[in-house]
Amino acid sequence: MGLINVHSYLGGRWLPADEGARPIASAVTGEPLAMAGQATLDTAGMIAHARNKGGPGLRAMSFHDRARMLKALALELSNHKDELYALSHTTGATTADAKIDVDGGIATLMVYASKGRRELPDGHILVEGDLEMLSRGGSFVGQHVATPLRGVAVHINAFNFPVWGMLEKLAPALLAGMPAIVKPATATCHVTEQCVRRMIGSGLLPEGAVQLVSGGLGDLLDRLDYQDVVGFTGSAQTALMLRSSRHLLENSVRFVAEQDSLNASVLGPDVTQDSPEFEILVKEVVREMTAKAGQKCTAIRRILVPEALMGPVGDAIAAKLGTIRIGDPALETTRMGALASAAQKSDVREKATRIAAECRRLTGDPDRYEVDGADPERGAFVAPMLFACDDPDAGDAVHAVEAFGPVATLMPYRDLAHAGRLMNRGKGSLVASLITHDPAVARALILDAAASHGRIYVNNRDSAREATGHGSPLPHMIHGGPGRAGGGEELGGIRGVMHYMQLTAVQGSPDIISAITGTWIKGAAQPKSPAHPFTRTFDELAIGETIEAGPRTVTLEDIEHFAHFTGDTFYAHMDEEAAKANPFFPGRVAHGYLLLSFAAGLFVEPSPGPVLANTGLDGLKFMKPVSPGDAISVRLTVKRKTRRTDEYGEVRWHVAVLNQDGEDVAEYELHTMNAYRA
Repeated sequence: MGLINVHSYLGGRWLPADEGARPIASAVTGEPLAMAGQATLDTAGMIAHARNKGGPGLRAMSFHDRARMLKALALELSNHKDELYALSHTTGATTADAKIDVDGGIATLMVYASKGRRELPDGHILVEGDLEMLSRGGSFVGQHVATPLRGVAVHINAFNFPVWGMLEKLAPALLAGMPAIVKPATATCHVTEQCVRRMIGSGLLPEGAVQLVSGGLGDLLDRLDYQDVVGFTGSAQTALMLRSSRHLLENSVRFVAEQDSLNASVLGPDVTQDSPEFEILVKEVVREMTAKAGQKCTAIRRILVPEALMGPVGDAIAAKLGTIRIGDPALETTRMGALASAAQKSDVREKATRIAAECRRLTGDPDRYEVDGADPERGAFVAPMLFACDDPDAGDAVHAVEAFGPVATLMPYRDLAHAGRLMNRGKGSLVASLITHDPAVARALILDAAASHGRIYVNNRDSAREATGHGSPLPHMIHGGPGRAGGGEELGGIRGVMHYMQLTAVQGSPDIISAITGTWIKGAAQPKSPAHPFTRTFDELAIGETIEAGPRTVTLEDIEHFAHFTGDTFYAHMDEEAAKANPFFPGRVAHGYLLLSFAAGLFVEPSPGPVLANTGLDGLKFMKPVSPGDAISVRLTVKRKTRRTDEYGEVRWHVAVLNQDGEDVAEYELHTMNAYRA
């Protein structure tokens, strides 16, 4: 079998590796495997292709169109998982490791597809936050809105997750409407290339939405401007070099980094050797040391335990590590494969030597270990190494040196405050974990350590069955951290999407803001509906159209009947003297939920029609009490519309309940599902 020629996909064409290519060796055998890279790149053409083709193509789609695209891409990649697993073996990843990478990336696409449909509008402008009233009379208001940047996202990814690392950046960028140029690490770029081939071949992406550089970026970063974004995952040293570029600084190019992290796991002071939490910690540590051969930015590097448990914890972890079979990742019996490259093996051994200078080695002889089905000298294999640092206050390397492999250090703490100080000596981490069954311990440690960590994972006997693991970043929540971890937020639900959008304060009249956002706001026009809105389909309803109904007089008999019928005999509804003594009421008043029921009775059209269901309400406020003898009316306005399925969409209505003097007594947002026009 010849060498794999790893192509780039640039300007709508697949370009083979040429005389500028670099060799890639198999992590298992050390033999030449592939060639990747081009001698020259048309970087100006790449950027123009993204800006002039990819950007307009994506921005022409609504948020929901782009969300549907992400889901379709995820389903397409799901059909090709096995080939990606097999190719991943050449990078040292076992099938279980490859599943973390491939399945994790696909799941991230699915989560962003779902969040895009549920949390973003079926339009092109994202409203951020509440409307701001900028004038006393309400004729001048402000709204923050987000729109896609008009540049390109350049994603520079690490070697350890050639699929997930790409897709976790692509998902929020594409959902935002921004094209991307992906640059994977050369050591594992042949896996990324195969994934991109399947995505491009699906025909689901607009032309120019995704480009792939297999090799060096040339002068690409020197051509970016303020509309572009650089997303980086890798070492702090490389991140510093890139983000310090004079060109990036002068042009205020957004730079999002996810970098080194000396993550810690803490065993709570409430845990004993017989507690379920003891075994939970041991399992978490062993999994994080051996999954992906410890090549995870979220892996546990420091293990903090009460002084009395140093021996038992060390013995338990060492015993489990002793059962781990190292070998060819293609073998079913292999539990831990190789590191990604010979260079990575050399780096891990050098960093482990620095840690060993101030620690005791508990397990993992760097020169004596068995490897199944492969030559340990030719392949990038290392044994899991567990160290013990008996004086972590004096230790320096254990809090500063990250061996990016199956290496972790056990250390004691005296009390919870001491544990917090040791955690924070990492100077900023992506994640820390706390294994405790005591809520007070969790709260105290969060107060001490949260400022230095992007995520804190708390696990115990109650959550262990469903907990996702210390080292598993989830697309719903922040993946990033302060300080040495980079200061970024690569994921985090819609927060991640906002990296690729510009937040703008728009000011104007209610009619202007309503037209811009596609959402009716107070003070904007409310044209009378040409027919009862509940008889009009989703397509026929217009934003702002309104129906007014009423009045209905609320009687004392209504209040008493409602009280006895529901069992709500609260004194404000039933006792005149007690109600008068309350500073909020002039005497007996109507139930708030009675008013909602009467309002529904005023605006509901009872006949079968396009309204399929009432699915809830938001933002209910009672603003003024209603006394017996008051008359209420209701004003129902179409506030927002969102397509949901092929059969129906969601309509959100602003409901205002008014008294006989035209004063608001209650308001809320009603949700209905409405059929489309037949």
